[in-house]
Amino acid sequence: MNSLLKFFSSLKLTVVLLTLSLALIFFGTLDQVEYGIWETQKRYFESFFVIWSYPEQAAGSSFLNWIKIPMPGGYLLGGFLLLNLFAAHTTRFKLTWKKSGIFAIHLGLILLLISELLTDIMSKESQMSVNEGQRKNYSETALENELVLINRSNPNFDTVHSISEKRLESGKVIDIPDSNLSFRTIKYFPNARIARSTKTTTLKDNLANRGVVEKIPIQVIERPIDYAIDAINTATAYIEIFKRSSNNQETDDSLGIWLVSNVIDERFPNQIVVSGAEKFELAMRFKRTYYPFDVELVDFTHEKYPGTDIPYNFSSAVILHDSRMNTKQQALIYMNHPLRYAGLTFYQASFANEDTTSIFQVVKNPGWLLPYISVLLMGLGMIFQFGMHFFKFSKKKKV
Repeated sequence: MNSLLKFFSSLKLTVVLLTLSLALIFFGTLDQVEYGIWETQKRYFESFFVIWSYPEQAAGSSFLNWIKIPMPGGYLLGGFLLLNLFAAHTTRFKLTWKKSGIFAIHLGLILLLISELLTDIMSKESQMSVNEGQRKNYSETALENELVLINRSNPNFDTVHSISEKRLESGKVIDIPDSNLSFRTIKYFPNARIARSTKTTTLKDNLANRGVVEKIPIQVIERPIDYAIDAINTATAYIEIFKRSSNNQETDDSLGIWLVSNVIDERFPNQIVVSGAEKFELAMRFKRTYYPFDVELVDFTHEKYPGTDIPYNFSSAVILHDSRMNTKQQALIYMNHPLRYAGLTFYQASFANEDTTSIFQVVKNPGWLLPYISVLLMGLGMIFQFGMHFFKFSKKKKV
């Protein structure tokens, strides 16, 4: 037990972990050119292990494409660094007045590591586009998609069944709760091009036989995933819908194969699945997050530098309607001045439609205060520790 504690508290282990962290950042930076910032962050820093492969577009890739380097991911390195800090304090450090600065620095570093883990696990980012005079209670993210079946049978409300696009890749039969419907994925494309069918399109390419394809001949052309930071991939799938039998055996009735894609939106006819007296709207869309309040955009202002089209400032006057509290809250959101409400932060991100649409970045991060506290602790610890040594040195010099 003592030898294990000695190993984890070793300064050599600290140096090795920091060196591996530098290597992880280096190789992650190289791959950012190919995979973009979001995918690179997921592969390298939100994982336990990662394998770096020689880039296909790099010089000499035809000879060096065999090179693959396994390395620990961000979660593993961060966990060991945290363990190393705790073990070092247990074995070597004693809390005294003279070492209180070192303890504050280390405590701040521990909080920083914990805050990074909490941010990776719990934080969510999405965007809310609101037109002037419009009220909206949800935000969307272009990084994730969802398959939705919306039951519109009740005149008073809609029931939305949401299935993550990750579950579409398996091809398994998935039951829709509170209904007699099931579905399975015939084919799934993380990115594709939707185009009108041509005379040369073969029958096997047109898998769908229900929904939008009955009115518009469509073909799907598979494309590689685009990892550019501003890229929006066209998630597309062929879905077969079943009406489950009463005994839940393999005698389910097929209601047809449907083509769904996040570009088949309100510009196309709604795809309606009819099951008895119930009607379901079927769609693939960007993942939504709904809120128990509405954001109304009263006015959007876009100021430019004189004689240029360079934005000087853009701001949004909004009213937040919360029916739970029966309150209305007015706010002005502009650059570096967000609105914070109900654990969410609304940043002014962009605008569209000739300055009539405001786009907010909506961030939920329960651990947003921890980095500020950790930096404050480390700063105070360094001031105290270096200040104490400075005064001690100045006294010796006077003598």
